[in-house]
Amino acid sequence: MASTSASGVPSRVSDVEEDRTRLCDQFSAIAGTDGAVAQCFLAENDWEMERALNSFFEADMERVFAEDFEENNSSPQNKRQKTEKPSQDDCIDLTRDSPAARKPSDEDDSKLSVISWNVDGLDTDNLAERARGLCSYLVLYTPDVVFLQELIPPYVQYLKKRAVSYLIIEAGEEGYFTGMMLKKSRVKFLESEIVNYPSTQMMRNLLVAQVAFKGQKLCLMTSHLESCKGHAEERMKQLRVVMQRMKDAPDDVSVLFGGDTNLRDTEVAKVGLPSSVCDVWERLGKQEHCRYTWDTKANSNKTVPYVSRCRFDRIYLRPATQEGVPRLGPDHMALVGLEKLDCGRYTSDHWGIYCSFTAE
Repeated sequence: MASTSASGVPSRVSDVEEDRTRLCDQFSAIAGTDGAVAQCFLAENDWEMERALNSFFEADMERVFAEDFEENNSSPQNKRQKTEKPSQDDCIDLTRDSPAARKPSDEDDSKLSVISWNVDGLDTDNLAERARGLCSYLVLYTPDVVFLQELIPPYVQYLKKRAVSYLIIEAGEEGYFTGMMLKKSRVKFLESEIVNYPSTQMMRNLLVAQVAFKGQKLCLMTSHLESCKGHAEERMKQLRVVMQRMKDAPDDVSVLFGGDTNLRDTEVAKVGLPSSVCDVWERLGKQEHCRYTWDTKANSNKTVPYVSRCRFDRIYLRPATQEGVPRLGPDHMALVGLEKLDCGRYTSDHWGIYCSFTAE
């Protein structure tokens, strides 16, 4: 109960303190910082969450790019060039196919390949090298579609300069957000939209894109559902939004969702999947080596005093049902990002998921 002053007017001090404590907790959870850092950035930005997060991430932007270009900027001439606007020649595509790469067979060429990955852009340590790690996996797997979560503006800027063979669609411009990458030579982009979750406390939304692939209509979706065990109710609300959108898509469209869902199996059971939607991992036989995408036993990027092994990252499919339209079906799944980089860390604290699909 609020205290009362001598004039009989209730004091709002305790309410303000409670609100600011809550904001600090949310900031710490999103940015991976302690309470003191959270309080500092929030106070400097009038306790506005998005402004505070932007300020926090921008503080690391110069360092990220300095690491990336350190070797290429050792000469005075190159140091002068660094201050100039980059030309097209500076946009070296780290994702283009190697000249030595084998020519895909007709069967491979007709398959749709997808990677879904929470790249942990909120962790700015070794961010440039970890972003290069992502690009190396794009070269290795040449996915047609990439679903990404926990992007921040510096990470997107890096990808736009280094993944030139992909069109990048963002679900936000500030703080942190999700995104998609579409292989320009294989996937035709038509339109996209952002669906907001009304009661999210963590700036979460659903990114939806309509595309065409080999004459097939596809609806692509990615999201980063509410994090942490205590936010199960909100997470299930968000899952219902995703499932309703998948269910309501036109019959001649195949719908593919990939993202960091933070879901526990009990939560999925409570919500229930529409009969037309399948969990790709389950459809492919629940292979044990693909089960855990968040695995602190194997992944050392996060230092935590416990072992946690969860299937947070999931891919859902709703094939087209209209007569005469090809039905998309999964045929392979693997985890990616299992190798340490030269810096001694992994590309992310999550493993990525690679999937391929054929038209049946």
